[in-house]
Amino acid sequence: MKLPQAAEENMAFLLAEIDGQLVRLTEYFRDPRPETAQRLIQRAGYSHNLAGRVRRACISGMMRSKKSAAHNLQLQGVDKVARNLDLVSRLGRRAVQHAEDVQRLKLLRPDAYVKPLQRVTGRVARVQDALRDRDSRLAVEIGRTSEELDTFYDQVFRTYTRDMQGSRHTADLAHALLTAHEIHRMGEALQGISEAILSISIGQSVQFDRYFTLRSVLSGVSRDDEDITLQPLAETRSGSAISSVSWQNGKGKNVDAVFKDGDLKKVKEERVGVKSWNSVYPGLAPRILSYHKRGDSAALLIEHLNGQTFEDIVLGATPARLAEAQKALHRTVRDIWRRTRIDERAEMKAMDQMAARMDDVCRLHPQFTPRPQKIQGLDIAGLDRLIDAAARREARVPAPFSVWIHGDFNLDNVIYDADEQKIRFIDLHRSRYMDYVQDVSVFMVSNYRLQVLDAGTRARICDVACGMQAMASKFAAREGDRTFEYRLALGLARSFASSTRFIVDTGQARRMMLRARYILETALAVPEGRETRFKLPTRMLFSD
Repeated sequence: MKLPQAAEENMAFLLAEIDGQLVRLTEYFRDPRPETAQRLIQRAGYSHNLAGRVRRACISGMMRSKKSAAHNLQLQGVDKVARNLDLVSRLGRRAVQHAEDVQRLKLLRPDAYVKPLQRVTGRVARVQDALRDRDSRLAVEIGRTSEELDTFYDQVFRTYTRDMQGSRHTADLAHALLTAHEIHRMGEALQGISEAILSISIGQSVQFDRYFTLRSVLSGVSRDDEDITLQPLAETRSGSAISSVSWQNGKGKNVDAVFKDGDLKKVKEERVGVKSWNSVYPGLAPRILSYHKRGDSAALLIEHLNGQTFEDIVLGATPARLAEAQKALHRTVRDIWRRTRIDERAEMKAMDQMAARMDDVCRLHPQFTPRPQKIQGLDIAGLDRLIDAAARREARVPAPFSVWIHGDFNLDNVIYDADEQKIRFIDLHRSRYMDYVQDVSVFMVSNYRLQVLDAGTRARICDVACGMQAMASKFAAREGDRTFEYRLALGLARSFASSTRFIVDTGQARRMMLRARYILETALAVPEGRETRFKLPTRMLFSD
């Protein structure tokens, strides 16, 4: 895809300008002279104006007509390259200004800067080739300059801080340290340039470290970056990024997978969860194709699952397809519960979960701060008091048995493959043996919190939630679980209240919090010892 002429021409001028500035910067540290410094500082407007012209040309190119996502990504990448080249220029000028403030030149040790600056100059000279050819290997080489500058900075930092001990010239050494810091930050700018070129190469915005993680998990399945197609799927609230990945195997066949990376602990939990499911209930979870950890982060390459999420089915499928999917889901969930049931009591501790999440809820919705109120002289207990009282009641009614649960049983974590009429689960990092009510309550409220106002769709949402409750209630009756309804009430209260931390709409958040409070008050009104007779008005709660 050809760049707009203005962007291409001004990028060439900008690269030439930055090259000239870096050459002069290297000359300054080889032989520090005020006149050299002044010539550098006077070039401030040149790179800034050229970078601005590149940006305007890229924005104009994106707005002029409807372009493909790949073309827009290319223009965004070129703009990012220009901005980071201008950053290199600014950092160089600031380094010179700090160096000029050093009165005793030998304390600066200017010769130490020549080699790293020559390396930066050489890498900037390769940017045009990397952009033109979308050369990911060359982009990586440019980005790795930051590692070399890290080493340089560590060395001069130790030198300067050692010299500061007992020195009378700490001001000079402080300016020298600031000089080194500005040169060190050029590594960040070059890494930004690298990320932009890599993003253009693989067709999706990607961070430098994430690119290496992707290459690691794909090692052995694709030799060339040109073979890889990466498309964003989601970003989790915990910071993990999820993408679909496609490549051609050695036989020329397209292979699809899901690439998930993020915090080491989260990804490791996901891996353990998937492996556990494949042991406990084979065929339900996706297969792990590859796993790689890098420092505090890690990544998984997981089998791509065909089908739709249950959320998509609830919101957009035909009534027949929805009924078919519900039937498959209920059948699968019942079978999991039966096959994994163990005679070990389980405490859901829904009220502990609710109490732990109320701070997050109140940060987004300060009006929900749990405090006692009075209406016409009548004392209204604060929500915190209701939670404490409900926690004491909950402790007396544990589940009589445990089953293997999903742990995060939201609609978008359930996949239905209509061709095979099969249910699959994803996002399994919280799976464990627990009270099955945990999954039931989370699933039901994940329906209600869908932000759709259409009356017909709200009715479908209610039917799906009530259908899950009805299926679970029959299972409980067959298994002799007499406190199922009471525990479900507490689970729903927890999910209604805690889910408001994801809902910005104050009207919907208020409706959910009022439901949580109503459920708690209703459950607490049941005399102790009569929890088995409790019945929840489910359809009323899920109707708007």
